[in-house]
Amino acid sequence: MKRFVVVLAVLLSACSDDPPPPEPVRPVLSVQAAARDQQQLGRFAGNIEARYTSTLGFRVSGRIAKRAVDVGDRVAAGDLLATLDPTDQQNQLRSSQGDLARVQAQWINAQANARRQQALFDRGVGAQAQLDVALTDQKTAGASLEQARAAVDQARDQLNYSELRADHAAVVTDWQVEAGQVVSAGQEVVTLARPDIKEAVIDLPAGLVESLAPDVEFQVASQLQPQVTTLARIREIEPQANSGTRTRRARLTLAQTPAEFRLGTAISVTLSAATEPRVELPLSSLLEQQGKTSVWVIDTQQQTVSLRPVEVLSRSADTVVLGSGVAVGERIVSAGVNSLKPGQKIKLDGTSR
Repeated sequence: MKRFVVVLAVLLSACSDDPPPPEPVRPVLSVQAAARDQQQLGRFAGNIEARYTSTLGFRVSGRIAKRAVDVGDRVAAGDLLATLDPTDQQNQLRSSQGDLARVQAQWINAQANARRQQALFDRGVGAQAQLDVALTDQKTAGASLEQARAAVDQARDQLNYSELRADHAAVVTDWQVEAGQVVSAGQEVVTLARPDIKEAVIDLPAGLVESLAPDVEFQVASQLQPQVTTLARIREIEPQANSGTRTRRARLTLAQTPAEFRLGTAISVTLSAATEPRVELPLSSLLEQQGKTSVWVIDTQQQTVSLRPVEVLSRSADTVVLGSGVAVGERIVSAGVNSLKPGQKIKLDGTSR
C-alpha cells in the first residue's frame, strides 16, 4: 500500500511540472490609424439654382390666349412665351389708323389752302389776315398729323405688347397664370432662369453663420452622384433669419460647375475646418472596461497585441476620433477586441480598410 502511494505521488509531481498549453493564435481584422486634419462642422442639404432669374409680365392688360412653353423648356432670346387676346389692341390700332387718315386729309387741305393764299397775296389781291389764318391752319394740321402718327405707333406697340417674349436665353422655371386668366399690366406671369451661371443654395443655422470666417470653403456634392464634387465659397447670406427654422439662406459661388449640376439638382454641402492632426478609427476598435477606454495595438514584427489607453475626442455611428494614445500609421485591431489578451499571438486575416 505504501508503495502504491509513493508511485502515485511521483506521477502527480510529474504532471504538475508540465508547461501550460500555449494560447491559441487568433486571426484578427485590423486597420491602420489614419490622420484626420479636418473637423466636420456640419452637413447641409440644398439645391443648385440659377444665380440670375427674372419674372416677366405683360405690359398691357388682357386675357391669356395661349401659353407657348412649359416649365423646364429652354428658350432663346426673342422666343414667344405667351400671348394675350389681341382684339382690344387691334381695335385701338385700327381706330388710330383711321384718325391718322383723317388728319392727313386735313393736312393736305391746309397745305393747299396755304399755297392759294400765298399766291393771292403775292399778286396783291389777297389779304394778309387770310394768309396768316391759312398758315396757322397749316401748322395746326401738321401738329395734328404728328400726334396721329404717334398714336398709331403707340397702338402698334400696344398690339406687340400682347405677345410676351424672352429677353435672353433661359429655362422656364415657373408659371403664375393659366390660359384664359385675365391679367393686369405688370402682373407676374412667368419666371425664367439663366442656366449659364449656377450656384448652390443652402440654409445654415443662424448661430453657425455668426462664427464663419469670410474665406470659409464648402464641399458640394451631388446627392445622387456623391463622386461629383466641387468647392464653393459664400457669395451672399440673407441678413435676417427665418422666424420658423432660425436659419439663414446662403448662396455659394461654385469653383467649378460639373455638367451633373443641373438646375434643381439636390446637393449635400459639407463644412469643415482645419484642426491639429488626429487619429480616426472604426468605433468597433474601442475596448471599454471599468471606465477606461483602450485599443489593441498590433506589433507587426512579433505578431502580438498590447492594450493601450486612448483619449476619445468624438464619436459617430461608425467612427471615433482620438486625441492621444495612438500614432498615425500604427495598426489597430478593428474587430473582436473582447476576446484578446495582452501579448497574445495573432494572425492578420485582413484589414477592414
